[in-house]
Amino acid sequence: MSPFSLRRMSLLLGLSLLAGIARAESWPQPDWQTVPHSDSPALAALEAYAFPPRDDATRLGVRSDALLVVRDGRIVYERYAAPTRADTAHLTWSMAKSLLATTLGVAYGEGRFKLDAPVAKYYPAMAEHPQVKVGHLLNWASGLAWQEDYEYAPLKSSVIAMLYTRGRDDMAGFAAAHAADAAPGVRFRYSSGDSNLLAAALKGMVGAEAYPDYPWTALFEPLGIASATWERDGAGTFVASSYAYMSARDLARVGLLLQRGGRWGERQLLPPAWVEFVATPFAGYQPQTAKPGDAVPGAHWWLNAELPGAARPWPDAPAGTLAALGHWGQGLYVLPEEKLVVVRYADDRDGSYSHNELLKRVRAAFAEEVQP
Repeated sequence: MSPFSLRRMSLLLGLSLLAGIARAESWPQPDWQTVPHSDSPALAALEAYAFPPRDDATRLGVRSDALLVVRDGRIVYERYAAPTRADTAHLTWSMAKSLLATTLGVAYGEGRFKLDAPVAKYYPAMAEHPQVKVGHLLNWASGLAWQEDYEYAPLKSSVIAMLYTRGRDDMAGFAAAHAADAAPGVRFRYSSGDSNLLAAALKGMVGAEAYPDYPWTALFEPLGIASATWERDGAGTFVASSYAYMSARDLARVGLLLQRGGRWGERQLLPPAWVEFVATPFAGYQPQTAKPGDAVPGAHWWLNAELPGAARPWPDAPAGTLAALGHWGQGLYVLPEEKLVVVRYADDRDGSYSHNELLKRVRAAFAEEVQP
């Protein structure tokens, strides 16, 4: 081979290696890479929606505490409103439900439970409901009578009683004591009680000794999450319905895990079958009964799926979008097709916030990055 051919081969090999490096995935190990963004009218429109002037007297309107946008494993936008900062472990409210589902996904991959197993196998207090299976709880389809009303209807609210009065010392036991008013697996009814029953069942799956540390050893530590706090009730059960705290950057790690099909670096942390399960609409869901903009229930995650006879809940976001959602406007949005993860922490009190509007403006602001 001539010296020219050798030099040419070396050049081609070098270019190939550089191209491979350019295409290499970025992971926050240990911290996120940040890509500077340029100001644009679309970005100004996003900020005008997400961070309007705050009226702290009335507490009305859209009130973001944090907005973080990750594109293909790199932060492309990040902004906070005082007192929230990058290192603030913010209350996730019901996004904790999706954190529980992700933790359960690790346990599922370890062979610690089966979806079609009775919940009572792992949590004996459910013995009065032997037909309720783990999968039913994940779909919010236990069939237990439950009223998921909040501060606007506290007297009849099951969740208010569970979190603050009769049930606070043993939230799963409180939920288990409810009677059934439908067959399990037939009807979707959003229930924080179902979530806390799952949290109690997790103790039976992994054992009492491993349980207090399990979310950390199974999920948080492998992802490099250092800010997490998860409250437990008087019985020592994680309050999976409501009381996990995490920084926006750490919550985005969970989103990146889902965006990349349950894989973290070289490790398949969540089985692909689990990721498919949580992103599959519950078969018994009736979209015709939903309010406009209501996402479709998966398995303790929310979906933007198009179902027969119903419009896509968020028309300006891809159909493959899945989300963890919480009270007062909390949102973790995962757009796998566009390699986007969006975290929003908030304090919305009047219902004016729109998931679709935020995602539409995020996509417009980062149109160049969103191109495949």
